[in-house]
Amino acid sequence: MSSIIAISDKSRSAIVALTELARHGESGPVPIVEISEARDIPLHVLEQLFASLRRAGILASQRGVKGGYSFLRPPADVTLLAVVETVDGRLGSIDADRAGVDIVWQQARDLLVGLLGERSIADMVDEEERVSETPMFYI
Repeated sequence: MSSIIAISDKSRSAIVALTELARHGESGPVPIVEISEARDIPLHVLEQLFASLRRAGILASQRGVKGGYSFLRPPADVTLLAVVETVDGRLGSIDADRAGVDIVWQQARDLLVGLLGERSIADMVDEEERVSETPMFYI
């Protein structure tokens, strides 16, 4: 039996939250409530996600008045694939001995892994900035 290829809304929320954290640059730890409010992600969801990301070595946490979260590695070194697999587990693989439709699923998985592995959190910051600078035309 082959595995399912699944990416949850939690992974999307984690990527959005990490993008917000990266936008703060290296100004020091960012309180999780600021990220929650800026991106409209429930605080309890972020607490769970950031705990997993901290255990995975992506984030560091600091307690106290000046506490919050910061990156352990530069955002350019944190791939979307690393975030997704931290939150949702390893993307499913297909039994190579199977044929037919399973070959298409394997190709889809490989494309998804390739795309997520090529993009970083820093790329997401750049993409948001690029999109926000795009002029709007009204008719």
